[in-house]
Amino acid sequence: AAGHFYGLKTPADFKTRLLENSLDGLYLEIDGTELHARLIGEFNAYNLTATYAAARLLGVEKMQALTALSDLRGAEGRFDYLKHPAKAACIGIVDYAHTPDALEKVLETIQKLRARNAKVITVTGAGGDRDKTKRPQMAQVSARFSDQVILTSDNPRSEDPAAILRDMEAGLDEEGLKKTLVIQDREQAIKTAVRLAGDHDVILIAGKGHEKYQEIKGVRYPFDDKETLKKFFYEYANSA
Repeated sequence: AAGHFYGLKTPADFKTRLLENSLDGLYLEIDGTELHARLIGEFNAYNLTATYAAARLLGVEKMQALTALSDLRGAEGRFDYLKHPAKAACIGIVDYAHTPDALEKVLETIQKLRARNAKVITVTGAGGDRDKTKRPQMAQVSARFSDQVILTSDNPRSEDPAAILRDMEAGLDEEGLKKTLVIQDREQAIKTAVRLAGDHDVILIAGKGHEKYQEIKGVRYPFDDKETLKKFFYEYANSA
């Protein structure tokens, strides 16, 4: 069977022009038609082009395929974002990143796409009964790529949440400590991040993503990062 090629920068059977790559999504030109997709990052431009190519080769009509692409949402809890209802261009991002490498990748993407003077505020923790060597690294990565860091509880499981946070703080140098708050209660940590954010700023809530619970001493208590963020966004907007 004949091969088909897709791409952004090289000659291809299915080619996309990346018009704009921002925290508001992707603006693309695919097969001569412009569209906006809610997905974020250049890698998703490639993914969308591949999806379009497959759909067309399977016989899907052009506009039907493009409409479907514009309606696509990312996986729940993976760079899942909300716009602040009152602060201009301020957004919150919920992501499952719970390892230093994953957190670094998310923060690097945010740094590439944020507005020039925008602050990045990162709320993160580390799981209990898991690899303790990652704890100081999570704090280090957060401090390196953020203007403000809030260390908080993740799923402490059987461990003392305060001890986990001390392990994380141990990874910070003097400069990192200056930009870091420690707020054990995750709900209050998210609330504080929302209060600190201004126009154009980016809040990253990392570590739990799609999870709907927080595990403490063997009990899974209902907790949803995205719903908590949404609650404080609207609470702030209504009180402003």
